[in-house]
Amino acid sequence: MRSNLHQLTTKIVSLSKSGFITTARKLFDEMPHKDSITWNAMLSSYSQLGLHTDALSLFHLMRYTNTKPDHFTFTSTLNACSGLGSFRNGTKVHGLIIAFGYQCYLPVNNSIIDMYGKCLDPYSARKAFEEMGESIRNEVTWCSLLYAYANSGQFNIAFETFYEMPKRVLVAWNIMITGFAQNGEVEMCIQLLKEMRESLCCFPDEWTFSSLMNACTESSDYAYGCTVHGFIIKIGWSSAMEVKNSILSFYAKLCCMDVAIKEFESVGLFSQVSWNAMIDGYIKMGNIIDAFNVFQRAPMKNVISWTSMIAGYARNGEGEQALNLFVQMVRSCVCPDEFTFGAILHACSSLAVLGFGKMVHGCVIRYGFQAYVYVGNGLVNMYAKCGDIKRSSYAFNEILEKDLVSWNAMLFGFGMHGLSTQALQIYDEMVAHGMKPDKVSFIGLLMTCSHAGLINKGRLFFDMMSSLYGLTYEIDHVACMVDMLGRAGYLVEAKELSSKYSKKDTVEAKSSSYEALLGACSIHGDVRMGVSVRDDLQHSVDSQKDMGYVLLSNLCCASGQWKEAEIVRKAMVDQGVKKMPGYSWIEVKNKVTVFVAASLPEEIVVSKDLKPDVDSRHLNGSCLSASVIMKSVMGFDRNSWSTSTSKSFEIPESVL
Repeated sequence: MRSNLHQLTTKIVSLSKSGFITTARKLFDEMPHKDSITWNAMLSSYSQLGLHTDALSLFHLMRYTNTKPDHFTFTSTLNACSGLGSFRNGTKVHGLIIAFGYQCYLPVNNSIIDMYGKCLDPYSARKAFEEMGESIRNEVTWCSLLYAYANSGQFNIAFETFYEMPKRVLVAWNIMITGFAQNGEVEMCIQLLKEMRESLCCFPDEWTFSSLMNACTESSDYAYGCTVHGFIIKIGWSSAMEVKNSILSFYAKLCCMDVAIKEFESVGLFSQVSWNAMIDGYIKMGNIIDAFNVFQRAPMKNVISWTSMIAGYARNGEGEQALNLFVQMVRSCVCPDEFTFGAILHACSSLAVLGFGKMVHGCVIRYGFQAYVYVGNGLVNMYAKCGDIKRSSYAFNEILEKDLVSWNAMLFGFGMHGLSTQALQIYDEMVAHGMKPDKVSFIGLLMTCSHAGLINKGRLFFDMMSSLYGLTYEIDHVACMVDMLGRAGYLVEAKELSSKYSKKDTVEAKSSSYEALLGACSIHGDVRMGVSVRDDLQHSVDSQKDMGYVLLSNLCCASGQWKEAEIVRKAMVDQGVKKMPGYSWIEVKNKVTVFVAASLPEEIVVSKDLKPDVDSRHLNGSCLSASVIMKSVMGFDRNSWSTSTSKSFEIPESVL
């Protein structure tokens, strides 16, 4: 009996190490009798493979079966809590350790300190450290405490702890360098490297130099990066895989793809990190074709590879490709993470495809990411931009720990749908919850007030932004105020505001505020002020934007100045600028059809058979960029539009 139990436990460990964790768990579940060693074997297997959620679930099952945990059990479980950053579960396990009397075991204590450090609670880590006593502390204990301070950004205390250490081992030096590297503090990293070499107590390894290069990457400092790279070559660590990958990532992030390609080709043996760095580099440059070529060449693709490509397509206006790639990813049995869902929800928002968005929401629930705030924010934004404000509000209420992005997304959602009362209520609730509004919050508030005609409220928010919160005005804030005042007929006040802030602004800022004011003049038929604004706009108009030209031309026509209107139109043609045509689309049975307003009436497609319940949306600038949508959906950019009729694309089949 005992011999058979030992054999099965050994087989579980062997299967786990070979990568057959599912088979190992099946064997574990089929065992009629299990002792604490068997439970610990399965627990440590999950923990070592990074399957922390499964490890915690197994620990709860172990407690349910009344199997007594030992110090090995607690070490593996604490490692799972650390990996998940689960402070709540970590403190519960700490309480059980005290209850079972295992707080005197060195590995358990080290795991407790490590858990608190990774959960960003250095105070509790220090408390556990002090309770140990000096006699049983070792190098791991000191390094765990040091990591707790460095990880939480408390570098002053980290330095004190570092210099208090009886022996400063290499791991301790690397912890300090890595901590500063994550904050882009290149000079501190180099200073620590000098001290390490002068102390002669230890020598830098590949992790040291990898962290140094990562510091240069975080700071985007090209000069320091080249200097560190040269030093790495001189000292002989340039062939180490971790160092190679960090060098590759540095050049890729700074879009120095020629150098990155040379480094990539000189690696010889590529790791997954190498391929991902190249994909990310091309995406940052906007070169989505080369990024996809590297993606296809990669022998193995992990969740980072897929997510990088999906996010790249979404950011570069190729939403349809992002949707197709997400379906391929799931069908390839690669489990998406919270960043994948954030990227694909962004693609759904850009295309306003509600059906696919709902399918992605189903995947979010299926894979258990509905509690992640990053994913929740994406759902709020997606439903709002797809026209379903009720589901957007429901997704917002489902987020347990809302951050500022959550509140801003819901504020914009209500404002976009003309629900000013709900939008202002969200603002009040946000402030009541202790959230400090930022510049994005005030853009949403001013936009809401502008569309709802809440002039006094808008003025109050505009003044409050500077006087109460100390925020500086940007292009969008001034443009929103000018638009709001102009819509309400306060043209003189709007012009004064535009002139006041355009003196120190860029051409783009002047153009945005003057365009809003010129549009208001056209609405109210104030030709005299329109001509004045037109003169100002002519000196600041962006030569590649169609809006300024169109507004100028329309105003000239409205005032009977046909010759001036012709001059504006000719200037528009000379600059190669074409007016963005109006268009709309409908989504029927997983198929989206886009209708473009053509110059010839007989070529405009009109559907007479649409049912009333068809989800039809007319797009405008308040929702998303028309040029981006048209390029992604119809396969050509705005400069190639002519008398097109319609074009369709099919939403990928559900992967649920």
